[in-house]
Amino acid sequence: MVTPNTPSSYELPSNFLWGFATASFQIEGSTDAGGRGKSIWDDFSKIPGKTLDGRDGDVATDSYNRWQEDLDLLVSYGVKSYRFSLAWSRIIPLGGRDDPISEEGIKFYSDFIDALLAKGITPFVTLYHWDLPQTLHDRYLGWLNKTEIVQDYVRYARVCFERFGDRVKHWLTMNEPWCISILGYGRGVFAPGRSSDRLRSPEGDSSTEPWIAGHSVILSHAYAVRAYREEFKQKQGGEIGVTLNGDWAMPYDDSPANIEAAQHALDVAIGWFAVSRPRLFASLPSLFHLHDPIYLGSYPAYMKEMLGDRLPSFTEEEWSVVKGSSDFYGMNTYTTNLCKAGGEDEFQGNVEYTFTRPDGTQLGTQAHCAWLQDYPEGFRDLLNYLYKRYRKPIYVTENGFAVKDEDKKPVEEALHDDDRVQYYRGVTDSLIKAVNEDGVDVRAYFAWSLLDNFEWADGYVTRFGVTYVDYKTQKRYAKDSGNFIAKWFQDHVQQEEKDAPPTPVKNAKEVPPAHGSKRASAVHGKTKENSKRSWKAPLARITAYVSTFLGL
Repeated sequence: MVTPNTPSSYELPSNFLWGFATASFQIEGSTDAGGRGKSIWDDFSKIPGKTLDGRDGDVATDSYNRWQEDLDLLVSYGVKSYRFSLAWSRIIPLGGRDDPISEEGIKFYSDFIDALLAKGITPFVTLYHWDLPQTLHDRYLGWLNKTEIVQDYVRYARVCFERFGDRVKHWLTMNEPWCISILGYGRGVFAPGRSSDRLRSPEGDSSTEPWIAGHSVILSHAYAVRAYREEFKQKQGGEIGVTLNGDWAMPYDDSPANIEAAQHALDVAIGWFAVSRPRLFASLPSLFHLHDPIYLGSYPAYMKEMLGDRLPSFTEEEWSVVKGSSDFYGMNTYTTNLCKAGGEDEFQGNVEYTFTRPDGTQLGTQAHCAWLQDYPEGFRDLLNYLYKRYRKPIYVTENGFAVKDEDKKPVEEALHDDDRVQYYRGVTDSLIKAVNEDGVDVRAYFAWSLLDNFEWADGYVTRFGVTYVDYKTQKRYAKDSGNFIAKWFQDHVQQEEKDAPPTPVKNAKEVPPAHGSKRASAVHGKTKENSKRSWKAPLARITAYVSTFLGL
Protein backbone atom coordinates (compact mmCIF):
# COMPACT_ATOMS: atom_id res chain seq x y z
CA MET A 1 0.00 0.00 0.00
CA VAL A 2 1.25 3.45 -0.95
CA THR A 3 1.76 5.79 2.00
CA PRO A 4 -0.54 8.82 1.62
CA ASN A 5 1.12 12.13 0.86
CA THR A 6 -1.10 14.92 2.14
CA PRO A 7 -0.05 18.43 1.05
CA SER A 8 1.05 20.40 4.09
CA SER A 9 -1.21 23.31 3.16
CA TYR A 10 -4.40 21.25 3.49
CA GLU A 11 -6.46 22.00 6.58
CA LEU A 12 -9.87 21.41 8.08
CA PRO A 13 -11.78 24.38 9.52
CA SER A 14 -11.46 25.24 13.20
CA ASN A 15 -15.09 24.27 13.87
CA PHE A 16 -14.57 20.76 12.48
CA LEU A 17 -15.70 18.20 15.06
CA TRP A 18 -13.54 15.14 15.59
CA GLY A 19 -13.41 12.49 18.23
CA PHE A 20 -14.49 8.95 18.97
CA ALA A 21 -17.80 7.09 19.16
CA THR A 22 -19.39 4.50 21.45
CA ALA A 23 -22.84 3.07 22.22
CA SER A 24 -24.54 2.63 25.58
CA PHE A 25 -25.02 -1.14 25.66
CA GLN A 26 -21.53 -1.73 24.33
CA ILE A 27 -19.76 0.11 27.13
CA GLU A 28 -21.96 0.96 30.10
CA GLY A 29 -22.59 -2.36 31.84
CA SER A 30 -24.45 -1.97 35.16
CA THR A 31 -27.59 -3.21 33.47
CA ASP A 32 -29.54 -3.31 36.74
CA ALA A 33 -28.14 -0.15 38.32
CA GLY A 34 -29.82 3.23 38.74
CA GLY A 35 -33.31 1.96 38.09
CA ARG A 36 -32.50 0.91 34.52
CA GLY A 37 -35.00 -1.42 32.87
CA LYS A 38 -34.00 -4.31 30.64
CA SER A 39 -33.24 -3.79 26.97
CA ILE A 40 -33.77 -6.43 24.31
CA TRP A 41 -30.04 -7.16 24.41
CA ASP A 42 -29.89 -7.98 28.13
CA ASP A 43 -31.37 -11.47 27.95
CA PHE A 44 -30.69 -12.07 24.27
CA SER A 45 -26.92 -11.85 24.79
CA LYS A 46 -27.18 -14.50 27.52
CA ILE A 47 -28.79 -17.09 25.24
CA PRO A 48 -26.20 -19.76 24.34
CA GLY A 49 -24.91 -19.28 20.82
CA LYS A 50 -26.01 -15.68 20.37
CA THR A 51 -22.50 -14.29 20.93
CA LEU A 52 -19.27 -15.82 19.67
CA ASP A 53 -17.65 -16.10 23.07
CA GLY A 54 -20.82 -16.68 25.08
CA ARG A 55 -20.40 -13.42 26.98
CA ASP A 56 -23.01 -10.73 27.58
CA GLY A 57 -23.20 -6.98 28.19
CA ASP A 58 -23.75 -6.96 31.94
CA VAL A 59 -20.30 -5.46 32.57
CA ALA A 60 -19.01 -4.44 29.11
CA THR A 61 -16.30 -1.83 29.79
CA ASP A 62 -17.97 -0.75 33.04
CA SER A 63 -18.33 2.80 31.76
CA TYR A 64 -21.40 3.46 33.91
CA ASN A 65 -19.01 3.42 36.87
CA ARG A 66 -15.85 4.51 35.04
CA TRP A 67 -17.21 7.41 33.01
CA GLN A 68 -14.85 9.87 34.66
CA GLU A 69 -11.93 7.69 33.65
CA ASP A 70 -13.27 7.64 30.09
CA LEU A 71 -13.62 11.42 30.22
CA ASP A 72 -9.98 11.74 31.28
CA LEU A 73 -9.06 9.54 28.35
CA LEU A 74 -10.96 11.78 25.93
CA VAL A 75 -9.20 14.84 27.38
CA SER A 76 -5.82 13.12 27.01
CA TYR A 77 -6.52 12.47 23.34
CA GLY A 78 -7.56 16.11 22.90
CA VAL A 79 -10.87 15.39 21.17
CA LYS A 80 -13.25 18.17 20.21
CA SER A 81 -16.37 16.00 20.37
CA TYR A 82 -17.63 12.66 21.65
CA ARG A 83 -20.43 10.64 20.12
CA PHE A 84 -22.27 8.41 22.58
CA SER A 85 -25.77 6.99 22.89
CA LEU A 86 -28.42 7.16 25.57
CA ALA A 87 -30.00 3.96 26.89
CA TRP A 88 -33.76 4.37 26.45
CA SER A 89 -34.44 1.95 29.33
CA ARG A 90 -32.12 3.88 31.65
CA ILE A 91 -34.22 7.01 31.08
CA ILE A 92 -37.67 5.39 30.85
CA PRO A 93 -37.19 1.91 32.34
CA LEU A 94 -40.38 0.46 30.86
CA GLY A 95 -40.08 2.56 27.71
CA GLY A 96 -43.69 3.60 27.10
CA ARG A 97 -45.27 7.02 26.71
CA ASP A 98 -47.22 6.63 29.94
CA ASP A 99 -44.41 4.99 31.92
CA PRO A 100 -42.43 6.86 34.60
CA ILE A 101 -39.14 8.59 33.95
CA SER A 102 -36.09 7.56 35.96
CA GLU A 103 -34.63 10.70 37.47
CA GLU A 104 -31.54 8.70 38.40
CA GLY A 105 -31.03 7.83 34.75
CA ILE A 106 -31.55 11.45 33.73
CA LYS A 107 -28.99 12.56 36.31
CA PHE A 108 -26.41 10.06 35.08
CA TYR A 109 -26.48 11.41 31.53
CA SER A 110 -26.93 15.02 32.62
CA ASP A 111 -23.83 14.84 34.82
CA PHE A 112 -21.86 13.27 32.00
CA ILE A 113 -22.93 15.93 29.51
CA ASP A 114 -21.99 18.66 31.98
CA ALA A 115 -18.60 17.06 32.54
CA LEU A 116 -17.93 16.88 28.80
CA LEU A 117 -18.79 20.54 28.33
CA ALA A 118 -16.65 21.53 31.30
CA LYS A 119 -13.69 19.98 29.49
CA GLY A 120 -14.53 21.72 26.23
CA ILE A 121 -15.86 18.55 24.54
CA THR A 122 -19.00 18.80 22.41
CA PRO A 123 -21.57 16.05 23.09
CA PHE A 124 -22.92 14.35 19.94
CA VAL A 125 -25.82 12.23 21.12
CA THR A 126 -27.51 9.18 19.59
CA LEU A 127 -31.01 8.54 20.87
CA TYR A 128 -31.25 4.91 19.75
CA HIS A 129 -28.39 2.48 19.20
CA TRP A 130 -30.25 -0.87 19.11
CA ASP A 131 -31.19 -1.27 22.80
CA LEU A 132 -34.99 -1.18 22.72
CA PRO A 133 -36.65 -1.47 26.16
CA GLN A 134 -37.58 -5.13 26.62
CA THR A 135 -41.02 -4.19 27.93
CA LEU A 136 -41.99 -2.63 24.60
CA HIS A 137 -41.07 -5.81 22.79
CA ASP A 138 -43.07 -7.83 25.31
CA ARG A 139 -46.10 -5.52 25.07
CA TYR A 140 -46.48 -5.23 21.31
CA LEU A 141 -43.36 -6.61 19.53
CA GLY A 142 -41.55 -3.28 19.41
CA TRP A 143 -40.66 -2.13 15.91
CA LEU A 144 -43.30 -4.44 14.41
CA ASN A 145 -46.12 -2.28 15.77
CA LYS A 146 -46.01 1.08 14.02
CA THR A 147 -48.93 2.61 15.89
CA GLU A 148 -47.43 2.03 19.33
CA ILE A 149 -43.69 2.34 18.75
CA VAL A 150 -43.84 5.71 16.99
CA GLN A 151 -45.71 7.27 19.90
CA ASP A 152 -43.42 5.71 22.51
CA TYR A 153 -40.25 6.66 20.67
CA VAL A 154 -41.36 10.26 20.14
CA ARG A 155 -42.19 10.60 23.82
CA TYR A 156 -38.74 9.24 24.71
CA ALA A 157 -37.13 11.69 22.28
CA ARG A 158 -39.10 14.60 23.76
CA VAL A 159 -37.90 13.70 27.25
CA CYS A 160 -34.31 13.80 26.00
CA PHE A 161 -34.80 17.11 24.20
CA GLU A 162 -36.43 18.60 27.30
CA ARG A 163 -33.80 17.40 29.76
CA PHE A 164 -30.60 17.65 27.71
CA GLY A 165 -31.35 19.90 24.73
CA ASP A 166 -30.23 23.07 26.48
CA ARG A 167 -26.71 21.61 26.30
CA VAL A 168 -26.83 19.05 23.46
CA LYS A 169 -26.81 20.67 20.01
CA HIS A 170 -26.17 17.61 17.85
CA TRP A 171 -28.72 14.77 17.79
CA LEU A 172 -28.90 11.47 15.95
CA THR A 173 -32.28 9.76 16.07
CA MET A 174 -31.31 6.25 14.93
CA ASN A 175 -28.11 4.34 14.41
CA GLU A 176 -28.20 2.22 11.23
CA PRO A 177 -31.88 1.46 10.52
CA TRP A 178 -30.84 -1.31 8.11
CA CYS A 179 -29.15 -3.23 10.92
CA ILE A 180 -32.09 -2.72 13.28
CA SER A 181 -34.46 -4.17 10.71
CA ILE A 182 -32.53 -6.88 8.87
CA LEU A 183 -30.31 -8.21 11.64
CA GLY A 184 -33.01 -8.10 14.31
CA TYR A 185 -36.05 -9.21 12.31
CA GLY A 186 -34.64 -10.96 9.23
CA ARG A 187 -31.35 -12.69 9.96
CA GLY A 188 -32.15 -13.04 13.64
CA VAL A 189 -28.51 -12.51 14.66
CA PHE A 190 -29.25 -9.32 16.62
CA ALA A 191 -31.84 -8.82 19.34
CA PRO A 192 -34.72 -9.55 19.35
CA GLY A 193 -33.50 -12.37 17.15
CA ARG A 194 -36.63 -13.00 15.05
CA SER A 195 -36.27 -15.07 11.90
CA SER A 196 -38.00 -17.64 9.71
CA ASP A 197 -35.13 -20.00 10.51
CA ARG A 198 -36.64 -22.17 13.24
CA LEU A 199 -33.19 -23.38 14.27
CA ARG A 200 -32.49 -19.79 15.18
CA SER A 201 -35.81 -18.49 16.42
CA PRO A 202 -39.19 -19.99 17.35
CA GLU A 203 -40.89 -16.87 16.03
CA GLY A 204 -40.56 -14.49 13.12
CA ASP A 205 -41.15 -14.12 9.40
CA SER A 206 -38.08 -13.00 7.48
CA SER A 207 -40.13 -12.33 4.37
CA THR A 208 -42.21 -9.56 5.95
CA GLU A 209 -40.97 -8.45 9.37
CA PRO A 210 -37.75 -6.65 8.35
CA TRP A 211 -39.69 -4.37 6.00
CA ILE A 212 -42.32 -3.68 8.67
CA ALA A 213 -39.67 -2.88 11.26
CA GLY A 214 -37.82 -0.59 8.86
CA HIS A 215 -41.05 1.25 8.11
CA SER A 216 -41.60 1.87 11.82
CA VAL A 217 -38.00 3.03 12.29
CA ILE A 218 -38.32 5.57 9.47
CA LEU A 219 -41.56 6.98 10.88
CA SER A 220 -40.25 7.09 14.46
CA HIS A 221 -37.22 9.02 13.26
CA ALA A 222 -39.30 11.41 11.19
CA TYR A 223 -41.88 12.22 13.84
CA ALA A 224 -39.17 12.75 16.46
CA VAL A 225 -37.48 15.20 14.08
CA ARG A 226 -40.76 17.01 13.56
CA ALA A 227 -41.21 17.29 17.31
CA TYR A 228 -37.71 18.70 17.71
CA ARG A 229 -38.11 21.22 14.92
CA GLU A 230 -41.54 22.41 16.04
CA GLU A 231 -41.03 22.43 19.80
CA PHE A 232 -37.32 22.76 20.59
CA LYS A 233 -35.12 23.86 17.72
CA GLN A 234 -35.88 27.58 17.81
CA LYS A 235 -35.06 27.83 21.49
CA GLN A 236 -32.25 25.31 21.73
CA GLY A 237 -30.59 25.98 18.38
CA GLY A 238 -29.47 22.42 17.66
CA GLU A 239 -29.55 20.14 14.64
CA ILE A 240 -30.93 16.64 14.19
CA GLY A 241 -30.59 13.79 11.73
CA VAL A 242 -30.14 10.08 11.24
CA THR A 243 -27.03 7.99 10.67
CA LEU A 244 -27.06 5.28 8.01
CA ASN A 245 -24.67 2.43 7.37
CA GLY A 246 -23.23 1.81 3.94
CA ASP A 247 -19.91 1.13 2.28
CA TRP A 248 -18.64 2.12 -1.13
CA ALA A 249 -18.96 -0.60 -3.76
CA MET A 250 -17.50 -1.32 -7.15
CA PRO A 251 -18.79 -3.85 -9.67
CA TYR A 252 -16.56 -6.91 -9.81
CA ASP A 253 -15.93 -6.12 -13.47
CA ASP A 254 -17.55 -4.19 -16.29
CA SER A 255 -20.06 -6.88 -17.28
CA PRO A 256 -23.67 -5.66 -17.50
CA ALA A 257 -24.80 -8.43 -15.15
CA ASN A 258 -22.45 -7.34 -12.37
CA ILE A 259 -23.26 -3.67 -12.85
CA GLU A 260 -26.98 -4.43 -12.68
CA ALA A 261 -26.47 -6.67 -9.65
CA ALA A 262 -24.72 -3.88 -7.80
CA GLN A 263 -27.64 -1.62 -8.70
CA HIS A 264 -30.11 -4.06 -7.18
CA ALA A 265 -28.12 -4.56 -4.00
CA LEU A 266 -27.92 -0.83 -3.46
CA ASP A 267 -31.62 -0.39 -4.10
CA VAL A 268 -32.37 -2.84 -1.30
CA ALA A 269 -29.79 -1.92 1.30
CA ILE A 270 -29.45 1.80 0.67
CA GLY A 271 -32.56 3.00 -1.18
CA TRP A 272 -34.86 1.57 1.47
CA PHE A 273 -34.24 4.44 3.88
CA ALA A 274 -33.37 7.32 1.63
CA VAL A 275 -36.12 6.71 -1.03
CA SER A 276 -35.81 7.46 -4.23
CA ARG A 277 -35.00 9.38 -7.35
CA PRO A 278 -35.49 8.73 -11.05
CA ARG A 279 -32.91 6.26 -12.26
CA LEU A 280 -30.03 7.97 -14.08
CA PHE A 281 -28.27 4.74 -14.84
CA ALA A 282 -25.83 6.04 -17.41
CA SER A 283 -24.45 8.89 -15.38
CA LEU A 284 -25.06 8.30 -11.67
CA PRO A 285 -24.91 5.13 -9.59
CA SER A 286 -28.31 4.24 -8.10
CA LEU A 287 -26.64 3.92 -4.85
CA PHE A 288 -27.84 4.91 -1.44
CA HIS A 289 -31.48 4.56 -2.29
CA LEU A 290 -31.66 3.34 1.31
CA HIS A 291 -31.61 6.97 2.32
CA ASP A 292 -34.01 8.25 -0.33
CA PRO A 293 -37.29 8.22 1.69
CA ILE A 294 -35.71 10.56 4.20
CA TYR A 295 -33.89 12.77 1.72
CA LEU A 296 -35.98 12.54 -1.44
CA GLY A 297 -39.37 11.10 -0.58
CA SER A 298 -40.07 7.82 -2.41
CA TYR A 299 -39.07 4.15 -2.56
CA PRO A 300 -36.74 2.80 -5.28
CA ALA A 301 -38.51 0.98 -8.11
CA TYR A 302 -36.49 -2.21 -7.61
CA MET A 303 -37.65 -2.59 -4.02
CA LYS A 304 -41.26 -2.18 -5.11
CA GLU A 305 -40.78 -4.76 -7.84
CA MET A 306 -38.99 -7.24 -5.57
CA LEU A 307 -41.26 -6.96 -2.54
CA GLY A 308 -44.63 -6.05 -4.01
CA ASP A 309 -47.26 -5.72 -1.30
CA ARG A 310 -44.75 -6.82 1.34
CA LEU A 311 -43.28 -3.31 1.23
CA PRO A 312 -45.33 -1.16 3.62
CA SER A 313 -46.69 2.07 2.18
CA PHE A 314 -46.69 5.58 3.60
CA THR A 315 -49.71 7.82 3.67
CA GLU A 316 -49.40 11.23 2.05
CA GLU A 317 -49.25 12.81 5.50
CA GLU A 318 -46.47 10.39 6.52
CA TRP A 319 -44.49 11.15 3.37
CA SER A 320 -44.70 14.86 4.17
CA VAL A 321 -43.10 14.19 7.56
CA VAL A 322 -40.50 11.71 6.33
CA LYS A 323 -39.17 13.69 3.38
CA GLY A 324 -36.44 16.15 4.41
CA SER A 325 -36.28 14.82 7.97
CA SER A 326 -32.50 15.03 8.39
CA ASP A 327 -30.45 18.22 8.68
CA PHE A 328 -27.30 16.41 7.55
CA TYR A 329 -26.06 13.10 6.26
CA GLY A 330 -24.85 10.84 9.09
CA MET A 331 -22.39 8.41 7.52
CA ASN A 332 -21.29 5.11 9.07
CA THR A 333 -18.81 3.40 6.75
CA TYR A 334 -16.01 0.90 7.06
CA THR A 335 -14.96 -0.67 3.76
CA THR A 336 -15.42 -1.07 -0.01
CA ASN A 337 -16.85 -4.18 -1.67
CA LEU A 338 -16.82 -5.70 -5.13
CA CYS A 339 -20.24 -6.84 -6.39
CA LYS A 340 -21.06 -9.91 -8.48
CA ALA A 341 -24.38 -11.18 -9.81
CA GLY A 342 -25.73 -14.30 -8.16
CA GLY A 343 -27.60 -15.57 -5.13
CA GLU A 344 -31.17 -15.66 -3.92
CA ASP A 345 -30.92 -13.49 -0.82
CA GLU A 346 -33.36 -10.57 -0.83
CA PHE A 347 -31.48 -8.82 1.94
CA GLN A 348 -28.47 -8.60 -0.35
CA GLY A 349 -30.38 -7.86 -3.54
CA ASN A 350 -29.32 -11.25 -4.94
CA VAL A 351 -25.72 -10.12 -5.07
CA GLU A 352 -22.44 -11.71 -3.96
CA TYR A 353 -19.70 -9.67 -2.29
CA THR A 354 -15.97 -10.20 -2.51
CA PHE A 355 -12.66 -8.48 -1.87
CA THR A 356 -10.86 -10.56 -4.52
CA ARG A 357 -10.32 -8.83 -7.83
CA PRO A 358 -10.58 -10.73 -11.13
CA ASP A 359 -6.78 -11.00 -11.20
CA GLY A 360 -6.76 -12.71 -7.81
CA THR A 361 -5.36 -9.80 -5.77
CA GLN A 362 -7.08 -8.51 -2.64
CA LEU A 363 -8.63 -5.09 -2.38
CA GLY A 364 -6.70 -4.29 0.81
CA THR A 365 -5.46 -5.45 4.21
CA GLN A 366 -7.76 -8.00 5.81
CA ALA A 367 -9.28 -7.12 9.19
CA HIS A 368 -10.32 -9.57 11.89
CA CYS A 369 -13.85 -9.39 10.48
CA ALA A 370 -14.51 -11.21 7.23
CA TRP A 371 -16.49 -8.22 5.94
CA LEU A 372 -13.74 -5.60 6.29
CA GLN A 373 -10.66 -4.73 4.27
CA ASP A 374 -8.71 -1.49 4.12
CA TYR A 375 -9.41 0.53 0.95
CA PRO A 376 -9.23 4.29 1.62
CA GLU A 377 -9.88 5.26 -2.00
CA GLY A 378 -13.43 4.07 -1.53
CA PHE A 379 -13.88 6.35 1.47
CA ARG A 380 -13.16 9.39 -0.67
CA ASP A 381 -15.41 8.17 -3.47
CA LEU A 382 -18.21 7.69 -0.99
CA LEU A 383 -17.86 11.19 0.43
CA ASN A 384 -17.97 12.63 -3.06
CA TYR A 385 -21.01 10.64 -4.06
CA LEU A 386 -23.05 11.45 -0.98
CA TYR A 387 -22.35 15.15 -1.15
CA LYS A 388 -23.10 15.44 -4.85
CA ARG A 389 -26.19 13.26 -4.48
CA TYR A 390 -27.84 14.82 -1.42
CA ARG A 391 -26.13 18.21 -1.03
CA LYS A 392 -26.20 17.85 2.74
CA PRO A 393 -23.26 18.43 5.06
CA ILE A 394 -21.70 15.09 6.00
CA TYR A 395 -20.92 13.91 9.51
CA VAL A 396 -18.82 10.75 9.50
CA THR A 397 -20.33 9.19 12.61
CA GLU A 398 -18.51 5.83 12.52
CA ASN A 399 -15.40 4.54 10.79
CA GLY A 400 -12.91 1.98 12.04
CA PHE A 401 -10.89 -1.21 11.72
CA ALA A 402 -10.50 -4.41 13.75
CA VAL A 403 -6.95 -5.78 13.68
CA LYS A 404 -6.80 -9.48 12.89
CA ASP A 405 -6.45 -11.69 16.00
CA GLU A 406 -5.89 -8.69 18.24
CA ASP A 407 -7.82 -10.44 21.02
CA LYS A 408 -5.14 -13.17 21.08
CA LYS A 409 -2.19 -10.81 21.37
CA PRO A 410 -0.50 -9.78 24.61
CA VAL A 411 -1.29 -6.22 25.63
CA GLU A 412 2.13 -4.85 24.77
CA GLU A 413 1.81 -6.18 21.23
CA ALA A 414 -1.82 -5.15 20.74
CA LEU A 415 -0.97 -1.53 21.56
CA HIS A 416 1.15 -1.31 18.41
CA ASP A 417 -1.80 -1.74 16.06
CA ASP A 418 -0.02 -1.01 12.80
CA ASP A 419 -2.84 -2.19 10.52
CA ARG A 420 -5.31 0.11 12.25
CA VAL A 421 -2.87 3.03 12.05
CA GLN A 422 -2.46 2.36 8.33
CA TYR A 423 -6.24 2.27 7.95
CA TYR A 424 -6.69 5.65 9.65
CA ARG A 425 -3.74 7.12 7.77
CA GLY A 426 -5.44 6.30 4.49
CA VAL A 427 -8.89 7.43 5.59
CA THR A 428 -7.74 10.77 6.98
CA ASP A 429 -5.78 11.45 3.80
CA SER A 430 -8.91 10.72 1.76
CA LEU A 431 -10.97 12.90 4.08
CA ILE A 432 -8.82 16.00 3.84
CA LYS A 433 -8.42 15.65 0.07
CA ALA A 434 -12.19 15.28 -0.35
CA VAL A 435 -12.58 18.57 1.52
CA ASN A 436 -9.69 20.52 -0.02
CA GLU A 437 -9.61 19.15 -3.57
CA ASP A 438 -13.17 17.97 -4.18
CA GLY A 439 -15.10 20.58 -2.21
CA VAL A 440 -17.05 18.09 -0.10
CA ASP A 441 -18.68 19.65 2.98
CA VAL A 442 -17.54 17.29 5.75
CA ARG A 443 -18.09 18.69 9.23
CA ALA A 444 -17.21 15.86 11.60
CA TYR A 445 -15.32 12.58 11.92
CA PHE A 446 -15.79 10.03 14.70
CA ALA A 447 -13.53 6.99 14.80
CA TRP A 448 -15.09 3.74 15.99
CA SER A 449 -14.38 3.23 18.76
CA LEU A 450 -12.96 5.01 21.79
CA LEU A 451 -12.70 1.65 23.57
CA ASP A 452 -12.60 -2.03 22.81
CA ASN A 453 -16.09 -3.09 23.83
CA PHE A 454 -18.98 -5.53 23.55
CA GLU A 455 -19.19 -6.02 19.79
CA TRP A 456 -22.76 -7.37 19.67
CA ALA A 457 -22.91 -10.88 18.18
CA ASP A 458 -19.11 -11.05 18.22
CA GLY A 459 -19.05 -10.64 21.99
CA TYR A 460 -15.62 -9.42 23.03
CA VAL A 461 -13.63 -11.32 20.39
CA THR A 462 -13.52 -8.45 17.90
CA ARG A 463 -11.73 -5.27 19.02
CA PHE A 464 -12.38 -1.96 17.25
CA GLY A 465 -11.05 0.34 19.96
CA VAL A 466 -8.24 2.85 19.64
CA THR A 467 -7.87 2.17 23.36
CA TYR A 468 -7.14 -1.34 24.59
CA VAL A 469 -9.37 -2.61 27.40
CA ASP A 470 -8.17 -5.42 29.65
CA TYR A 471 -11.53 -6.99 30.37
CA LYS A 472 -10.25 -8.73 33.49
CA THR A 473 -9.13 -5.50 35.17
CA GLN A 474 -10.99 -2.89 33.06
CA LYS A 475 -7.77 -0.93 32.68
CA ARG A 476 -7.48 1.19 29.54
CA TYR A 477 -4.30 1.54 27.48
CA ALA A 478 -3.91 3.87 24.51
CA LYS A 479 -3.05 2.15 21.25
CA ASP A 480 -0.83 3.73 18.63
CA SER A 481 -3.94 4.37 16.53
CA GLY A 482 -5.48 6.56 19.22
CA ASN A 483 -2.41 8.74 19.40
CA PHE A 484 -2.15 8.81 15.60
CA ILE A 485 -5.69 10.15 15.25
CA ALA A 486 -5.14 12.71 18.01
CA LYS A 487 -1.95 14.03 16.43
CA TRP A 488 -3.35 13.99 12.89
CA PHE A 489 -6.36 16.13 13.74
CA GLN A 490 -4.29 18.42 15.93
CA ASP A 491 -1.99 18.97 12.93
CA HIS A 492 -4.74 19.42 10.35
CA VAL A 493 -7.62 21.24 12.07
CA GLN A 494 -7.13 24.98 12.14
CA GLN A 495 -6.37 25.97 15.69
CA GLU A 496 -8.09 28.61 17.72
CA GLU A 497 -5.67 30.59 19.84
CA LYS A 498 -7.02 29.12 23.06
CA ASP A 499 -6.42 25.57 21.87
CA ALA A 500 -3.41 23.69 23.20
CA PRO A 501 -1.95 20.52 21.70
CA PRO A 502 -3.08 17.32 23.41
CA THR A 503 -0.57 15.31 25.34
CA PRO A 504 -0.06 11.83 23.85
CA VAL A 505 -1.74 9.32 26.11
CA LYS A 506 0.62 7.53 28.43
CA ASN A 507 -0.13 4.00 29.51
CA ALA A 508 0.22 2.46 32.95
CA LYS A 509 3.74 1.58 33.99
CA GLU A 510 2.95 -2.10 34.38
CA VAL A 511 2.51 -2.48 30.63
CA PRO A 512 5.98 -3.19 29.20
CA PRO A 513 7.07 -1.71 25.86
CA ALA A 514 6.72 -3.93 22.83
CA HIS A 515 9.78 -5.44 21.19
CA GLY A 516 10.95 -4.81 18.78
CA SER A 517 -3.42 8.49 -7.46
CA LYS A 518 -5.11 10.47 -9.37
CA ARG A 519 -8.86 10.65 -8.73
CA ALA A 520 -11.27 8.58 -10.74
CA SER A 521 -13.57 10.70 -12.87
CA ALA A 522 -16.33 8.43 -14.15
CA VAL A 523 -19.14 6.66 -12.39
CA HIS A 524 -18.60 3.06 -13.44
CA GLY A 525 -15.35 1.30 -14.07
CA LYS A 526 -12.61 -1.11 -13.16
CA THR A 527 -11.64 -2.40 -9.79
CA LYS A 528 -8.00 -1.36 -9.28
CA GLU A 529 -6.59 1.88 -7.98
CA ASN A 530 -7.15 3.60 -11.34
CA SER A 531 -10.76 2.40 -11.43
CA LYS A 532 -13.55 4.81 -12.12
CA ARG A 533 -15.98 5.78 -9.43
CA SER A 534 -18.69 3.18 -9.28
CA TRP A 535 -20.91 1.47 -6.73
CA LYS A 536 -21.52 1.45 -3.02
CA ALA A 537 -21.88 -1.85 -1.21
CA PRO A 538 -24.64 -1.75 1.33
CA LEU A 539 -24.02 -4.36 3.92
CA ALA A 540 -21.65 -2.69 6.30
CA ARG A 541 -21.11 -5.11 9.13
CA ILE A 542 -23.54 -7.88 8.30
CA THR A 543 -21.14 -10.25 6.53
CA ALA A 544 -19.26 -11.09 9.68
CA TYR A 545 -22.39 -12.10 11.52
CA VAL A 546 -23.84 -13.96 8.58
CA SER A 547 -20.56 -15.78 8.02
CA THR A 548 -20.34 -16.68 11.67
CA PHE A 549 -23.88 -17.81 12.26
CA LEU A 550 -25.20 -18.84 8.86
CA GLY A 551 -22.06 -20.02 7.12
CA LEU A 552 -22.48 -17.61 4.22
